[in-house]
Amino acid sequence: MSILGTRVIRTEDPRFLTSGGVYTADVEDEQLAGACHVHFVRSAVAHARITAIDISAALEAPGVIAVFTGADLDDLPVPAPMMAGMINAQMGQPLLARDVVRYVGEPVAVVVTEGRYQGEDAGDLVDVDYETLPPVIDMRTATDADAALLFPAAGTNVAATMGDASALAADLFDGCEVVVSRTIVNQRVAPAPMETRAAAAVWEPDGRLTAWIPNQGAQGTRSSLAGMLGIDEAALRVITPDVGGAFGAKFGADPEHGVVCWVARQLGRPARWTETRNENLVGMTHGRAQVQKVTIGGSRDGTVGAYRIEILQDSGAYPRFGAFLPFLTILMAPGPYAFPRAEAVATSVVTNTTPVGAYRGAGRPEATAAVERAMDLFAAEIGQDPGEVRRKNLLARFTEPHLTAFGALYDSGDYVAALDAALGAAGYSGLREEQVKRRAAGDVIQLGIGLASYVEITGAGAEAGGPRENASVEVHPDGSATILTGTSPHGQGHATVWAMLASEELGIPVDRITVKWGDTDLIPEGGGTGGSRSLQQGGVAVQQASRELLDVARERAAAMLEANPADLVFEPERSAFEVAGDPDAAVPLAKLATEERLVVRTVFIAPGATFPFGTHVAVVEVDTETGKVVLRRMVTVDDAGTVINPLLAEGQRHGGIAQGAAQALLEEVVYDADGNPLTATFADYPFLSATEVPSFELADMATPTSYNPLGVKGIGEAGTIGATPAVQNAIIDALAHLGVRHIDMPASPQRVWRALQEVPAGKDA
Repeated sequence: MSILGTRVIRTEDPRFLTSGGVYTADVEDEQLAGACHVHFVRSAVAHARITAIDISAALEAPGVIAVFTGADLDDLPVPAPMMAGMINAQMGQPLLARDVVRYVGEPVAVVVTEGRYQGEDAGDLVDVDYETLPPVIDMRTATDADAALLFPAAGTNVAATMGDASALAADLFDGCEVVVSRTIVNQRVAPAPMETRAAAAVWEPDGRLTAWIPNQGAQGTRSSLAGMLGIDEAALRVITPDVGGAFGAKFGADPEHGVVCWVARQLGRPARWTETRNENLVGMTHGRAQVQKVTIGGSRDGTVGAYRIEILQDSGAYPRFGAFLPFLTILMAPGPYAFPRAEAVATSVVTNTTPVGAYRGAGRPEATAAVERAMDLFAAEIGQDPGEVRRKNLLARFTEPHLTAFGALYDSGDYVAALDAALGAAGYSGLREEQVKRRAAGDVIQLGIGLASYVEITGAGAEAGGPRENASVEVHPDGSATILTGTSPHGQGHATVWAMLASEELGIPVDRITVKWGDTDLIPEGGGTGGSRSLQQGGVAVQQASRELLDVARERAAAMLEANPADLVFEPERSAFEVAGDPDAAVPLAKLATEERLVVRTVFIAPGATFPFGTHVAVVEVDTETGKVVLRRMVTVDDAGTVINPLLAEGQRHGGIAQGAAQALLEEVVYDADGNPLTATFADYPFLSATEVPSFELADMATPTSYNPLGVKGIGEAGTIGATPAVQNAIIDALAHLGVRHIDMPASPQRVWRALQEVPAGKDA
């Protein structure tokens, strides 16, 4: 009986639930004995010239070993922004601010102490003189003629452009009976992982660096860190301990990681750093941060004729991956719809705020949020049911790849079936009937039903020949096995599923298979975990390696049994090869590994990215007197192809749905006019807990891909793509009969109440 497709309980959990995880702050290694502790002094102003830094008082504080400023790091290069060919190369971020600070929270100095908690007090004694400069906080004013320039040498605050706004077609909406346009905000959010950022570093006598860093891919982190320090990658080992959440924000290395390593080299002793929650909320990259102008047009029968999205992206003070996000938003702009005409352009700008990076979905949730609001706006304008408008415009079922106007090659899809499955599971017609009754009765608590149909890209890669991942599988003489993988789990359950895949092929029990990752000495190459790539590339590589190992083992078994390899049959129940028709003539894999290592390393190369899809239905209740919103139901169809472990897939869906709903309801990073963050603690930055959400209703649907032998697509980001616009649409739907047409996220009680108050005054809410 196949183990694949069964609900195998996570093998990782007993350790986490008993002895606990070993995070970077918990790492105990003899190399780290006597480590000093690094504390960052961060800018308290958003934009200023540094005129002087006085470290004398800090040097006299208890436990202080040294204090360093940007001037001490002049020998290090200023790393160019990633994708410098697309992003303005003059906007790189130094590891410590040198002459100018560009956001509150930017590191300007480091205090190094003997004890972990001495640095905070000593850091307060570092006296930084600033000559304040005008800040640019609102991305919408960054390109104004009188806006201050964050990088005068660049001559602009534009970090990147995608498409030519001046070339937008003037006749795109010609022939449309109805055209609706709206500017919407996809607000800035904080990833806020359970574990904040951290690092530990030691330089060996031979000049080689070992760094422990929580990350999503040790190999990519090694590359980033080597570039910051100006050293060869071969002189650097990166080890990934347990990682307490990442959500895209722990890819690569941050400037702080580079500084910790530099301090260790400068002082000739190990160095450690773990940031506080306050530091994390102002220093770790944020997500989303787009202003989108959507325009949609079509006929009154519900057929959309044209769609346009114009994107303004806030990159924050330094253009990192966030500046690139609109590329992915444009790629997925039309979503699952068969729009005859569509256009998209984008501009990324720098502002005096925390840099923006990847956050669960990275560009794709923004695309779905835009097109799903547009579909609801269009449906409201023509007075049709939003479900019917979607059904009318969704692409028809396809099994051969479909190329969109924006260059996305969808591998397979049945979007109408997903919509119908979600509506059926939700009891959509009954919900609409209840809504009609509440509206007719004038109830204070109104019902809203929101839809979002989506398609996303997963497992994309820029490698020549196609996205890829490596894996090694080794069987040991005691009958156990070890897997080495280039992916890097941080909660997804790779240790369980990778063991399931190897067990399926080799017949070795799951509990006798060890999975290792996150050590560049052990696994020099790998793409890490992000973009929902792991199973469809890393997992498939494990399956491929297991099968190739059996090919090697078959030849050895044939020689040992003096038989023709073609006459051997592998019996998974015994984890052994036997001669067909003669079960007594058998040799187990363990025996084949006694005289020579039985190990195979392989690389799986995919023909391209895959495109999961689905539909989410949100049901909310809105108090029309107070603006309070309560999420009552979330019904979702998330088609990620074949499901290997339903238990883990459901966990990924639940987590993503909660995060997506939280953006619609609560989460928002806020700055005042001077660039001071107003959401720098969890007292000010709220997110959903289990008490604020219902038990999600997950309907199943599986459309396998032909791009890998397992037929799997990504699942990790689906929830944050579909849930956010579904909840937002539900809130607006609850109030549509009262004249409300749009409410930007997060739909806080105050924002909902204000929208209701504006309607009687004749304003468009």
